[in-house]
Amino acid sequence: MASSPIPTTQLNDGTTIPVLGYGTGTAWYKKPTDTGISRELVESIKIAIKLGYHHLDGAEVYGTEPELGLAIKESGVPRERLFVTTKVNQNIADIPKALAASLEKLQLDYVDLYLIHQPFFAKSPTELQDAWAAMERLKESGKARAIGVSNFLENHLEIVSKSAKIQPAINQIEYHPYLQHGALVPYHERKGIKVASYGPLTPATRVKGGPLDPLLSKLAGKYGVGEGEVLLRWSFDRGAVSITTSGKESRLTTYLDVLKFQLTPEEVDEISKLGGQKHYRAFWNDKFAADDRS
Repeated sequence: MASSPIPTTQLNDGTTIPVLGYGTGTAWYKKPTDTGISRELVESIKIAIKLGYHHLDGAEVYGTEPELGLAIKESGVPRERLFVTTKVNQNIADIPKALAASLEKLQLDYVDLYLIHQPFFAKSPTELQDAWAAMERLKESGKARAIGVSNFLENHLEIVSKSAKIQPAINQIEYHPYLQHGALVPYHERKGIKVASYGPLTPATRVKGGPLDPLLSKLAGKYGVGEGEVLLRWSFDRGAVSITTSGKESRLTTYLDVLKFQLTPEEVDEISKLGGQKHYRAFWNDKFAADDRS
C-alpha cells in the first residue's frame, strides 16, 4: 500500500480530485480490432489501486473502459474512495447515450469526472455550446459529479463560457516543460479551470538530448529520485493534476516518490525557463499545427 495517501486538490465546483492519476490510454490504447479483455491491464490497474492510485483515468476512445470497470470491481476498494474519469469522443453526437454506454462498460452508476475529449468535432460555435449544454445536464442528473474538457484552447473555452451555466472544472492537456502553452495556463488560472497534465514525463521519455537534460539529472541527484519524478513534481508545483501510467509495479511505486520532496520556486522557474527553449508536442499533432505552442 502507499505509505501516505496521494494529496487532493479542489475543483471549481467543490469536487476533490487526487493530484496524481493512473491513465489507461497511451501504452494501453486498444485498436478497434482488439477484442476481449486484457487481463494484463486489469491486473495493472488493480496494482495501481493497491498502491494508492485512486484517481483512474479512462476514455471512450481508449477502448479500455471494460478493463477499468473490471479492475475496480475486483479491487475490493469501495466506489466512494475512487475518482473515476472518462471522456466522450467518437459518440459526441449523443453525449447522454455515450455516457450511458461508458457507465455500462465501467459497471458504475456515475463517474467523478466526464470530459469532452477534444473540440475538433465542432464545425461551429453552436455545436460546441450544444455539447457543453448536454454535459451540464449530465452533471445535474448526478451521472457525472464534475464535468470538463480536454485538448481545448483558449478560443474553445471562450466559446463554451459564453453560454455555459456551469464552467468547465478541468482542461486535460498535454503539459510539460517543452509544451507550456503560452497564455493558456494563465487563462485557466483566471477562470478557475484546473489543468490536468497528460504526458508529463515527455522530456525524460521522448525527447532526450534537450536543454533540460543536465538540470533534470542534477535535481534527480539532489533529491534522490528519478528524472520522471522531478518532472511530475514540476507539474504539481505549477498547480496541475498529473496523469501517468506504467505496466510495471516498480515504476508505479517510484512515481510515488514525487510525494516525498518539493522543488524550490527557483528550481521550478529554472525548469520552466530551460523548457521554454524547446517546443515538442507528442500527441494530437494531426489537429495542432507543428509550431502551435498553445
